[in-house]
Amino acid sequence: MTGQNVRWGILGLGGIAATFAADLPLVPGAELAAVGSRDQATADAFAAKHGFARAHGSYAALAADDEVDVVYIATPHAFHHAGALLCIEAGKHVLVEKPITLDLATAAQLIEAARARGVFLMEAMWMRCNPAIRKAAELVEEGAIGWVSSIHADFGLQGPFDAEHRLRAPELGGGALLDLGVYPIHLAHLFMGAPASVQAWAHLTPERVDENTGILLGWQSGAVAALTCSINGESRNAASITGTGGRIEFPPGFMVPRSFTLHRPGKAPETYEFEFPGSGYQFEAAEVQRCLAAGEPESPLVSQATTLEVMSLLDSIREQIGVFYT
Repeated sequence: MTGQNVRWGILGLGGIAATFAADLPLVPGAELAAVGSRDQATADAFAAKHGFARAHGSYAALAADDEVDVVYIATPHAFHHAGALLCIEAGKHVLVEKPITLDLATAAQLIEAARARGVFLMEAMWMRCNPAIRKAAELVEEGAIGWVSSIHADFGLQGPFDAEHRLRAPELGGGALLDLGVYPIHLAHLFMGAPASVQAWAHLTPERVDENTGILLGWQSGAVAALTCSINGESRNAASITGTGGRIEFPPGFMVPRSFTLHRPGKAPETYEFEFPGSGYQFEAAEVQRCLAAGEPESPLVSQATTLEVMSLLDSIREQIGVFYT
């Protein structure tokens, strides 16, 4: 696909689809080709508002559109697998909103299907594509804070949410873990890889999804991560990476940071700033396009191995806290 526009489609037209669509024009070479909804009127309105060329009244019609190269799957968690598989089988490259599916088994199925069909597949963990996160990872790799010993991160939303809200619906993958906990977990995984030990505790709603969860990860090196997620109270939503030679602190909003501060003994704090337009979704779209132009079947920023390792952690945590999606 070198030297040509990438024709984007969006499957599922909720709030996150609208945010992604607003950022997509910020990506050079991104063409707003088509959208798909289960309702034609919804598709027509979304396409008109965001400047997409075509609107389809079914997901199948979008998947069959020969003038679409890659589809962003923006449905609720529980429908990621079906939507992504539909597009993969139609020969489309796919960017799937996080978490890629509800569990490790179905995530592995998507990856196997993409590899068999020869199409690109990436989980839309936008945080890993963020320029501030990438720079921090580069500094840690270069030894700027020495050996990494601990990570602290939290993500909490102010509740309470009504019983009818999707965040309390087990059939939709509700709870704090998949919506919010994936960010602290991905951050810890980015800087330290897959842990050797996983311990978790949670308080569950009457619907049996987690509303307040604590996670402790441990590595053979001796490093630890203390992570929390919640849908019953707004926490700082900040993060820190501590090492033997310093510390990196991300301010509130660490999942889409525009700055971070490097602290080192005997030195003045150094703040790195990254101003950019939009909401930050353009960076994952740009990474998809870079990979397609280079002929890469997956992204090194959000590799398929990373997706599987994180999904395995999520499965382990859910088992410990007693959350099962139906």
